Amino acid sequence: MKHHHLHHKVSIINPHPELVIHQQALRQCTLCPQMIRPVITGEPVMSPVMSIGQAPGIHEAKVMRPFGWTAGKTLFKWFEGIGLDEETFRQRVYMSAVCRCFPGKNPKGGDRMPSELEVANCSGWLQAEIHLLQPQLVILVGKLAINQFLRAKKLDEVVGFCHRQVIDGREVDFIPLPHPSGLSTWPRMEPGKTLLQAALQAIATHPAWRHICDLPSASG
Repeated sequence: MKHHHLHHKVSIINPHPELVIHQQALRQCTLCPQMIRPVITGEPVMSPVMSIGQAPGIHEAKVMRPFGWTAGKTLFKWFEGIGLDEETFRQRVYMSAVCRCFPGKNPKGGDRMPSELEVANCSGWLQAEIHLLQPQLVILVGKLAINQFLRAKKLDEVVGFCHRQVIDGREVDFIPLPHPSGLSTWPRMEPGKTLLQAALQAIATHPAWRHICDLPSASG
């Protein structure tokens, strides 16, 4: 696989005009009446690495950024272990999600799972980002994100491996991770514990991840 645009001289830390315009339109979206706005977006960085989460939780609106609460602390601890702390990750990885608004609470506990129609409504925004970014590495966080791209009944079948697919005529590597929610015991028990480490190792050794780790810091 040729990593043909790793040699870009322009720092990907600078906001990208097309992504800024895309996000401005995205933040105006009102397609799903049951979803609780605001729309949550990450930084508009043109990066070879993209992360796709499930949907914001109830607290993300307070900080207006993805994974801005408890689950994020766990997720960023994982990424810090392979070279990028939270702020650097946010500046160097395009953070996306299957749905960008809080779905609301499930009366039986936890957050409501977005409906198929809501996922379909939001998928146009996600596809536009994949088309704009042309990422080489996509990190899928949680089952809802994994199921948009990989067919798996259980996390054990897909986590710990790099899955290569052709999108828009280009090869893209998908590396799935379990959801970092405290409600999920999977990453803390076997085989999840070992598979999570294997997945993080696959990210750490990927050329696109190594490239963003090696960029000069924003402070110089």
